[in-house]
Amino acid sequence: MTSRSLMILAAAGSAALLMAAFTFQAFGYAPCKLCIWQRWPHGVAIALGVVALGYARWPVAALGGLAAATSAAFGIYHTGVERGWWEGPSSCSGGASLSGLSGADMLSTETVDKVVMCDEVAWAFAGLSMASWNAVASAVLAGIWIWAAVRTR
Repeated sequence: MTSRSLMILAAAGSAALLMAAFTFQAFGYAPCKLCIWQRWPHGVAIALGVVALGYARWPVAALGGLAAATSAAFGIYHTGVERGWWEGPSSCSGGASLSGLSGADMLSTETVDKVVMCDEVAWAFAGLSMASWNAVASAVLAGIWIWAAVRTR
């Protein structure tokens, strides 16, 4: 495979992961804050895949690898939050304090209907959550991007 083909393959992998995430969302699996964080680097990788159509050089591949590795890192972090290995953001992991709220604030109906918790697994397959699967797939995609970068040097 040429380096351009590898870059396009990796970008297509990111597109497939994003499509899967949006499909799960369409079926009622609302994303949490950390799920959203994992999506942004895939968007960057897709954009870099488009750039690679005309300019398949090592900086593009290196940036694609960084984007995929970033999503993998977010996936690992999210997995750790889900498994209780470390604390997640207080806004979606139950660590927020109510001490700064007034009684009126606590009784207000102007809040979000349902906060999706980052520390709860909504769906799993083979013992791995969506965040874990994203980490694995993103690490593979990062490897493909890096392989492309090495081939262009």
